[in-house]
Amino acid sequence: EVQLQASGGGLVQAGTSLRLSCAASGFTFEHYAIGWFRQAPGKEREGVSCYGSSDGNTYYADSVKGRFTMSSDNAKNTVYLQMNSLKPEDTAVYYCAADTLGYSSSHYYCRNGMDYWGKGTQVTVSS
Repeated sequence: EVQLQASGGGLVQAGTSLRLSCAASGFTFEHYAIGWFRQAPGKEREGVSCYGSSDGNTYYADSVKGRFTMSSDNAKNTVYLQMNSLKPEDTAVYYCAADTLGYSSSHYYCRNGMDYWGKGTQVTVSS
């Protein structure tokens, strides 16, 4: 059973940093996709950063490019989202998601979502 546990959210001031973690279990980091999504109140879900093993690329939404970095520790089956220079508009519930096939591109997964979702973690950025 695929399980994803996101953590690390909180209340921070604009301009500061936060690191989210996603502990994954039930699949191996071989043919897979994994990523971070967010949803703010009244807004559509946004794919923030996604990695797909089929293309080996990491996609970033334009809104976070240059500020957010996704990384992984395969030995721990954990994915991180380092968020720097946070802005109030980054306020949202952040979700970790995964796909255990990984056949499509990273951009595809961020645009269309993935099969497995964890519970979200709230990130609030005050001005």
